[in-house]
Amino acid sequence: MSVFVDAHAHLNAPEFDADRHAVLARARAGGVVVILDVALSGPEPTFERALALAEAHEGIYLALGVHPHDAKTYTAEVEERLLEMSAHPKVIAWGEIGLDYHYDHSPREVQREVFRRQLRVAERRGLPVVIHSREAEADTLALLREQGPRLRGFMHCFTGSRELARQCVELGLYISFSGILTFRNAWALVEVARDLPRERVLIETDCPYLAPVPYRGKRNEPLFVREVARRLAEVWGESLEAVAWQTTENFLALFADHLDPHDARRLREGSAW
Repeated sequence: MSVFVDAHAHLNAPEFDADRHAVLARARAGGVVVILDVALSGPEPTFERALALAEAHEGIYLALGVHPHDAKTYTAEVEERLLEMSAHPKVIAWGEIGLDYHYDHSPREVQREVFRRQLRVAERRGLPVVIHSREAEADTLALLREQGPRLRGFMHCFTGSRELARQCVELGLYISFSGILTFRNAWALVEVARDLPRERVLIETDCPYLAPVPYRGKRNEPLFVREVARRLAEVWGESLEAVAWQTTENFLALFADHLDPHDARRLREGSAW
């Protein structure tokens, strides 16, 4: 069986409260070995519950950070809280952070300052970043360039332009595709995926949101990352097994130093649960 990594999920979200163990069991039975769970930073942050979830399960890791929607809530106290929690071995990334000019739930100047601040904090902590960018390509690139060669991480749920993808790869970032890649109108994104260096591509669900075809309209879950891989296989003209192997290797290249050796070995050996 091929093994997969879901590089960005919100398994800690309340949408999974009723059946989270069953969701995880389905993912494991389907070959999803590692899940990077991203805590929510909204009015009711899920930082602690997400960390408890990661502590309770092998193969689940955590990203902590403040989403651009919530940038206006970012304070020195929040930063200190996140810094303390990020020392936990299950916390392997800082995010999701970035800019969102579609909704503008936080003022743009506040988003930019908080993004810059979190990039520096992540660097200080030695953690790769998980980046959200929506309708903010120029400012996203400008702030990423400020980090220079120290920048490590990936663009999550990528929906940007071919030029944004190219420049992010030049900066050393990975590009992660979600179920959007399977949507009928995603032809421009398909072209981005086709052109990218394959060693720079990750796959994710962003569950419980953005369920891929054929589950569109339903609650998304980590098992469905297989459908993203399946679509990527069609785009690349490769087998599902080849895509699973490549995207897993890419995740290891970025995160191997932060993973439990047992989980890293399981990914390298292609050993499902």
